[in-house]
Amino acid sequence: MTLIILIVIGALAFDFINGFHDTANAIATSVSTKALKPRHAILLAAVMNFIGAMTFTGVAKTVSKDIVDPFSLTNGTIVILAALIAAIVWNLLTWYYGIPSSSSHAIIGSIAGAAIAADGFSSLNYGGFIKILEALILSPILAFAVGYIVYSIFKIVFKNFNLTKTNRNFRYIQIATAALQSYSHGTNDAQKSMGIITMALLTSGTIQSDEVPLWVQIACAIAMGLGTSIGGWKIIKTVGGKIMKIRPINGVAADLTGAAIIFGATYIHLPVSTTHVISSGILGVGSAHRLKGVKWGTAQRMLVTWVITLPITAVLAGLIYLILNLVF
Repeated sequence: MTLIILIVIGALAFDFINGFHDTANAIATSVSTKALKPRHAILLAAVMNFIGAMTFTGVAKTVSKDIVDPFSLTNGTIVILAALIAAIVWNLLTWYYGIPSSSSHAIIGSIAGAAIAADGFSSLNYGGFIKILEALILSPILAFAVGYIVYSIFKIVFKNFNLTKTNRNFRYIQIATAALQSYSHGTNDAQKSMGIITMALLTSGTIQSDEVPLWVQIACAIAMGLGTSIGGWKIIKTVGGKIMKIRPINGVAADLTGAAIIFGATYIHLPVSTTHVISSGILGVGSAHRLKGVKWGTAQRMLVTWVITLPITAVLAGLIYLILNLVF
């Protein structure tokens, strides 16, 4: 029971950190264009994340059973606790340096690494694991393409409009798209912690099905909402200004792109990285706007972080599992 309590606390801490780490991406464009004041943007994101987290559970079920089989794990609760600690450490490290890395990559890599340390590579549910990896890889590519197309359409439609007036009008629209993107973030990211707690309850025999208990859903939604209220200024600065100079019309195109891709993934019960999706959407919009206007150095640094997150968190979780296994 002690391990279960530690896992619940760890999962809620991960969700809280995810709130100020990943949600910053959802409101970064609206803050950078001054469509919303930072305080208002964070309040809006906190509320919409909570609502989004309470709406769906399909992604949670995927996380709870598609990476590893919770019923066949040796020391399953220790595996999950090790995964949470590794993911939290990586999230805090990348947040400190203002790098928009993926919480999804971190937790999925950590679960895989801890499970491998416990039971070897045979512990992975390869069908589900590969499906999740495909979603993580394809979603940012799709976001880049959709962002490019959406903004290209905007350029054609609003070609002869007054630029100043158009941007002023789009600043109001951006309030709605920021809310939509924050809601979509809640529908996908909060469910990862729900899935982890559900996995722990399954592993310990506390519950017998992968249905997410209501108290888990509410607790994770509250944790993410509180985390969002803290804010993630380092990430906002990177996403909102260091990829490209964002104007309201760019921000709307990027927000619509991010929300569409994340909603699509949630609908088919797949976890994706909101960080990857939103940042790639901005890159696509920036490329359509003016290729030279994109700060590719920042994009390259983000790409490197995305690539190394899975293996680093897997190794870290494996080491933490070995340490915890000696303690418990």
